[in-house]
Amino acid sequence: MQRDPTTLKAALADLEQRQLKRTRRVGIAPGLVNFCSNDYLGLSNHPEVTRAFIDTASRQGVGSGASHLVTGHGAEHEALEEELAAFTGREKALVFSTGYMANMGVIGALADQNAGIVSDKLNHASLIDGCRLSGAEVKRYRRGDSSHAHELMAALEFETRLLVTDGVFSMDGDLAPLPELSRLTRAANAWLVVDDAHGLGVVGGTGRGCCEEFSLSAHDVPVLIGTFGKAFGTFGAFVAGDADLIEFLLQKSRTYIYTTALPPAVAAATRAALRVSERESWRREKVISLAQRFRRGLAERGIGETARAGTGSVTSIIPVILGEAARALEVSKKLENQGFLVLAIRPPTVPPGTARLRVTFSASHEEAQVDALVSALAGALAA
Repeated sequence: MQRDPTTLKAALADLEQRQLKRTRRVGIAPGLVNFCSNDYLGLSNHPEVTRAFIDTASRQGVGSGASHLVTGHGAEHEALEEELAAFTGREKALVFSTGYMANMGVIGALADQNAGIVSDKLNHASLIDGCRLSGAEVKRYRRGDSSHAHELMAALEFETRLLVTDGVFSMDGDLAPLPELSRLTRAANAWLVVDDAHGLGVVGGTGRGCCEEFSLSAHDVPVLIGTFGKAFGTFGAFVAGDADLIEFLLQKSRTYIYTTALPPAVAAATRAALRVSERESWRREKVISLAQRFRRGLAERGIGETARAGTGSVTSIIPVILGEAARALEVSKKLENQGFLVLAIRPPTVPPGTARLRVTFSASHEEAQVDALVSALAGALAA
């Protein structure tokens, strides 16, 4: 883009005209019930989690002071990595400062211009950017289409090959076909990289994510990525795998090596959140129950939504597709006027013509609030 103020103004005006300009909120107004947060288990304000943060910050300060490979790696980071490895059933784990950095760092370390990557077309932006910036040849398969992924993988003539996918697709709430993708990559001797940011803590019989839901081992999914800012209510991310993989990433992942380590207080809070999530299993059960209640309410009122049969019911995300951005903004505003915060999701986050309300559920919600949201949504759509 040219360095010309009129160019920027024209680009911003175009976004405004197409109803695609984004704005930031400064907090949430009192009285609004938030149905668009990723705090699925309601742990961001849990007393045990906040106490762990405060206690550690009072002893060790609010910053780590350096990267992990200088002096930023402390006892809290080390303990968190050990607990994450145990939680996910892997030999080792490596903590990153953000989920975006984890995805970019893992893909960039494993793939270069002499590698080939097969990637789901609707993967998260961080996975897409990691693939692009790696320099590898990237082929994108149709959403959740393992047969198409197989075709593209077979056509790649590289010694190093990766298949990259979300575990739970954050805008639709459905699951990737991981059993099929695992069989494909094992047969091709390729890496399977799964970002289970929206699955860990919620999906699976004990909240261990999509791998648990599909009974997949560390051998089936050798590279597992997760974040702390969703179900665990804190901040940061990690990758888990065998010991050699983690050591390789520690040596080669630029987004791990060249950034300041996560504050130790955040690591301590995340350890507490992990303990609470395992001990208070009712949180996961409640989230799934509320999502199912919402889906039943939509069905009773004939309101369509896109979660695929047999998959969406195990996640905390339900989209309501409205088509055009203007319509999504209109319905979102009507809901806000009735006390519900459900933001409109528009392109480029989702494909053109699929603007939506992305409704998410938390253990902090109650059944009466879900029922009231269904009624308000039905009224907003009918108006």
